[in-house]
Amino acid sequence: MKKIILTLGFILVVYMTQAQKIFKTKYDYQADIKVYVVDHEYQADLKVYVVNYDYQAKGNEGKWYFVKYDYQADKKVYFVEHEYQADLKIYFVDYEYQAGWVNKQKQYLLY
Repeated sequence: MKKIILTLGFILVVYMTQAQKIFKTKYDYQADIKVYVVDHEYQADLKVYVVNYDYQAKGNEGKWYFVKYDYQADKKVYFVEHEYQADLKIYFVDYEYQAGWVNKQKQYLLY
């Protein structure tokens, strides 16, 4: 019974800590993920919509809130200059409903 409770607790913690509060680093070695911004929506692994408030950035749905300090972030990202350097390719969308994963195999990067 203890193992079941611990397992359920771990799953709940993982679910609740899905990263969407993002800090942009100055150097690649400071980042959890290297990100490249693509020119076209069809090239992206994730379509990102930037929200205005941190509470809007719940879940792992492509809604990002950029924080001012690294300690506030769930994930730290570094924007690379070349596609081959990236762990994740993103495309910034204009509307919230457009946000979401294109390549769900990369979704683990933001957990």
